[in-house]
Amino acid sequence: MANNATLTGHERSFDPGDIIVSKTDPKGIITYANDVFLEIADYTEAEVVGQPHSIIRHPHMPRCVFKLLWDRISAKDEIFAYVMNRTKYGDHYWVLAHVTPTFGANQEVAGYHSNRRVPNRKALDTIVPLYEKLRAEEERHANRKDGLAASFKMLTSTVDATGLDYDRFIYSLQQA
Repeated sequence: MANNATLTGHERSFDPGDIIVSKTDPKGIITYANDVFLEIADYTEAEVVGQPHSIIRHPHMPRCVFKLLWDRISAKDEIFAYVMNRTKYGDHYWVLAHVTPTFGANQEVAGYHSNRRVPNRKALDTIVPLYEKLRAEEERHANRKDGLAASFKMLTSTVDATGLDYDRFIYSLQQA
């Protein structure tokens, strides 16, 4: 089930005390979604369980952010990232996502667990223009693979220029 809803441009929010929770298998297929996830995304549990987590992916998100996310969690590491998601009906909402691997027998990755909170609005003053530049770089290239590589390089260069590693960069924005 792909989400091909027309984008509305309408931003939604959720209570700062709420946490969106989802779990996936190792390939990113949703195995669990809490009520907050279902309410903000306008889906029922039956509509999301068994679907790729990308069902809520907003097309304005730069692909390089998801490359970084998958690189980190595939390496059995956690990651925090600002993500704009899309609802079933085309609205969008921002989150600060914390994604961690879940380990099974022999320390093999059995799946992933994501908690998402309301992001610091001041952080989005930095993230939104950065993501717009990254997405423009991706779209500038005729070859999607080249666009992804160029935007990933731009992302890492931007973070490196702050003198912080990625995790500290994200943390600094949340504390702003």
